[in-house]
Amino acid sequence: MDAYDAVGEARHGPEPRSGVAALSLRYQIAAALALAVVAVAVCVHIGMVFLHVAPSNTVSKRHGSAIEDWVYPEFEQNWKLFAPNPLQQNIAVEVRAEVREADGEMRTTGWYDLSAQDGRDIDGNLLPSHTQQNELRRAWDFLVATHDDDNRPVGLRGDLAESYLRRIVVLRLDREDAAGPGGLVQRVQVRSRTTNVPPPDWSEEKVPDNPVYRQLPWWELPADETGDGTDEAGKAADEAGEERA
Repeated sequence: MDAYDAVGEARHGPEPRSGVAALSLRYQIAAALALAVVAVAVCVHIGMVFLHVAPSNTVSKRHGSAIEDWVYPEFEQNWKLFAPNPLQQNIAVEVRAEVREADGEMRTTGWYDLSAQDGRDIDGNLLPSHTQQNELRRAWDFLVATHDDDNRPVGLRGDLAESYLRRIVVLRLDREDAAGPGGLVQRVQVRSRTTNVPPPDWSEEKVPDNPVYRQLPWWELPADETGDGTDEAGKAADEAGEERA
């Protein structure tokens, strides 16, 4: 530091600090702890995903349950795009609902093509969200992987898959106002419609073009999802039904 700098610092004082250095010691410690927690969480997540996609090894065999609980259903990875025989089918997820009207009458809605709705949201969108692209598709894949051919859940992950998909379709139905004024969704039913991707014109391959459906049983909605027995609309519908009886 030359004499000019020394005189300037003495006259104006040291330059003000910025960033974390400007915080008090207590807040500096809190910021350091927060950064450490984030760094640890990122490292754990990367490690879990790596063990999930890596070949079977000692660590993944011993801690397989913990790895699956961390990864499924939101962070599942697969290599189907790069498989020797990639998927050649379009799978659409559809839902319908059984609604109790405000006057107590029951009605069944038509089928809502949720996959088509996602497609419309993505079409022309330069930056579609992860939810628009993958939430519904991954939820269906998760359910199929945890249910047998009779659509019965296999183990606790099967029950989790049902709850996860059910909540998604209920939110989508609410967005579409499927229940209508004063109505309550009582049950939902989900199905998939699978159609083969037609082969290119130069191919001699022949594939059927008829859709194949996989229809799940009706799912009753818990009271906290329907509002049944907890809101005025539900009580009014109950009273209307009793009066007609």
